[in-house]
Amino acid sequence: MEDRHGDPADAPRPAGRWRSFATPDRRILLLSIVLQLAVALLFGHSYDTRVFMGTGYLVGTGQNPYVGQDLSAAFHHLGFRTMTTVGYPPPWPLALGLIYRVVHAVTANILVYNLAIKLPVIAANVGLAYLVGAVLKNLGAAPAATRKAWVFLLLNPFLLYFGAAWGQIDALVALGSLGALVLLTRERKDGSAGLLALSMAVKPTALPILPAALVYLAGRSLGQAARYAAVFAAGVLVFALLPFAVFGWDPTRVLRHLNAHFMMTGTMSFMTVVRLFRDPLLMQGHWWLLGLLWIPALAVATVIALRHGVGGFDDLVARSIALVLVFFLTRTWLAEPNVILILPLVLILTSLGELKRRALTAIWVIPLLFTVFNASPLQLLFVTFPDAMQTSLTVFARYESTTLVVRAALVLAWQLAGWWIVVSCLRRERASATGTVRWN
Repeated sequence: MEDRHGDPADAPRPAGRWRSFATPDRRILLLSIVLQLAVALLFGHSYDTRVFMGTGYLVGTGQNPYVGQDLSAAFHHLGFRTMTTVGYPPPWPLALGLIYRVVHAVTANILVYNLAIKLPVIAANVGLAYLVGAVLKNLGAAPAATRKAWVFLLLNPFLLYFGAAWGQIDALVALGSLGALVLLTRERKDGSAGLLALSMAVKPTALPILPAALVYLAGRSLGQAARYAAVFAAGVLVFALLPFAVFGWDPTRVLRHLNAHFMMTGTMSFMTVVRLFRDPLLMQGHWWLLGLLWIPALAVATVIALRHGVGGFDDLVARSIALVLVFFLTRTWLAEPNVILILPLVLILTSLGELKRRALTAIWVIPLLFTVFNASPLQLLFVTFPDAMQTSLTVFARYESTTLVVRAALVLAWQLAGWWIVVSCLRRERASATGTVRWN
């Protein structure tokens, strides 16, 4: 691939002034916000919404959110009779506790509470649009391509569905991870390490970005890489572990169920194809070893991706995409919303002409199709139409064998598209032999 930046000597230095992205059309921004607020109010996933609401109640009333309880009396809703404990580290439960204290404890309205829980996600969706716009502007992308990327993120059905309607928090992780990469190449390493640590403490799916950041710095200074790792580790300690001691939460149940992340199977993982022949809810016997597959796969991918170091910002983005995708493609559990993490990264390379547009299409269209045949849209009726949800899910279950075949076919398409993107990102030429980040 031809170096689109030209000669390094002619390129602006990374210390140059960062240019923000101005709103090109306020009507599109307003439309996006109105759409997100509307679907956020009326919809919510039957599992995640219930867990998030219950977690907010437990934290807001001074209880341990990692211990399940019957909360049907608190919310006057039978769906809360059996509460599954939250599976995320403390930052998000703490945010939910604050939302409960500010909103539900005052209004006692489950719809308003449902909307309030989605507000951070909606803000992250909008923030992603502006951050990607600013990145493309500073990298010298064409104004038309930059505006198109901004519109894409504001009105994309993928983000509207999984973020505002479903209520999943992967947009927060994506925003923090991309922000960490920007700060890293803007020579704000401590801030980058802290922000990446916070993103991982919100949801650990951002883990594969860390090796890319460390090798990027190691190519410049081993001392800088060591300092970054130390600040990152301190951030994880503060954000993910310290709250257990501060709030007196017993982490025993959390530690006891850590292996669930290696044993769960299904959704968009390759295990959906395996389910055509065997249908385990949890892997048994030797099957649990598949839950460890992502560890050697990610290790090998890291060596391949980073053996020549990391060049400019777009090179750092490409390596991050490759490592995150390897992690996703080899896990035995991959929820559709997790893909949000790489959507803005793929969009950046596509807008710069360094990835085919069909790569961007595959990243969001395949998970969106999969979720339809996974009955997820029906589960979004939990808040406003719970009876209709139960009835429709019962009908949907009659066609389980047919929908499983379709889901397996979509997983195969996802695997093919994903590995194709991995190879494309690993085989691309480095943007800069000197590793200079060329912000315009």
